[in-house]
Amino acid sequence: MNTLFHMDDLLSVDRLQKLQDNFSDATGLALVAVNERGEPITKPSGFSSFCLLYRSSEKGRAKCSECDNVGGRKAMQAGEPIIYRCGCGLAEFAVPIEVEGHYLGAMLSGQVKLSEQEAKSFDYIMDEDTSWKGDEKLVHLHREVQTIAFKKFKAAAYSLYHLTHYLVEQGYTNIIQSKLHKQTLELLNHSKHRAELEKSLQEAELQALTYQINPHFLFNVLSTIGRLALLENAEKTEAMVYGFSDMMRYILRKNNNKLITIQSEIEHVTNYLSLQKVRMGDKFSLNLSIPEKYYHIPCPFMVIQPLVENSFNYAIEPRGDFAHLSIIGFDNGRDVIIEVTDDGDGMTQEMITSALEGNLNNTKRKGLGIFNVSNRLKLNFGDSYGLEIESAGRKGLGTKVRIRCPIVQSTH
Repeated sequence: MNTLFHMDDLLSVDRLQKLQDNFSDATGLALVAVNERGEPITKPSGFSSFCLLYRSSEKGRAKCSECDNVGGRKAMQAGEPIIYRCGCGLAEFAVPIEVEGHYLGAMLSGQVKLSEQEAKSFDYIMDEDTSWKGDEKLVHLHREVQTIAFKKFKAAAYSLYHLTHYLVEQGYTNIIQSKLHKQTLELLNHSKHRAELEKSLQEAELQALTYQINPHFLFNVLSTIGRLALLENAEKTEAMVYGFSDMMRYILRKNNNKLITIQSEIEHVTNYLSLQKVRMGDKFSLNLSIPEKYYHIPCPFMVIQPLVENSFNYAIEPRGDFAHLSIIGFDNGRDVIIEVTDDGDGMTQEMITSALEGNLNNTKRKGLGIFNVSNRLKLNFGDSYGLEIESAGRKGLGTKVRIRCPIVQSTH
């Protein structure tokens, strides 16, 4: 039978050994604890000289081990101590140790004689072994085995049964209480984490999302529009103004569902990139590759553009020379994965951890919404959907930020 626990999960072996030694000293009975396979887990206490010598041979040890195992199993079936005669005719009892119907092992005691009349009331638990009778020393030691009154023997069996039952139940209760305490803490932590995410969304949705465009960038755009208005007759200026207007309309729009489509996010990012291209000219190259088959997949509002803007603020602009930006999309059969990769100076692991935990004062890369974006992904799709950031933290090796959105989404 498979068990949920083993005996040493519920009872300290050292504590069990002390109990066994004291019980043996008090009663004069031999005693040993065995596991569910009949294997000893304590050192023998008070074993008779006959049994020690008999068990010293491989054959005798095997027979005694089988006897112990059978005794424990039968006691388990009976649900109480059983008294029997071992293969050598000595009286023994087995006290089952179980919890919630699972057999953990037994306490085996005895190695004594009962009166001839009382002994006849008990069967051999296995075939009688008479081979020891050919050994004079064993015969002599067998004669010296003490005789005990059946009433005292039975009382010892039930005293040990009630004592071990109490100790095992106590150990089992402690384990269950410990597990319940752990589960309670996990539930509280989960509830607290969920509440923090909800609060993050509520605080960020209007204020952080509305004003997430860096004011420095807004001034740059307006300045560029002014210069173009003086130098050209409308075409680029018109395109830039329309692109900028679309961005503002997207950012400021009311989004009650909290989810839009990847297509809407990509259109917003495209407007942002077109403005950056006019402002920065040929200082960067772009690879934007999001297959249209992903356009219908829902994603949270404003999760891609903040990461792209971070690349400009902390990778592309600081370089002062040519830089590269990649925005690609693919899937793994379960999620659509969008990766934003730059070739800037990168982030150390400490910076990555600080950004994801919202400790923005501890990192130089404290731009637009890493913590906020990660939290909103978790809130909408589950804790496993937070942002993933990879970086070697060395100049020119860049940073890769990964967003995942489930292809098939829950409707709850």
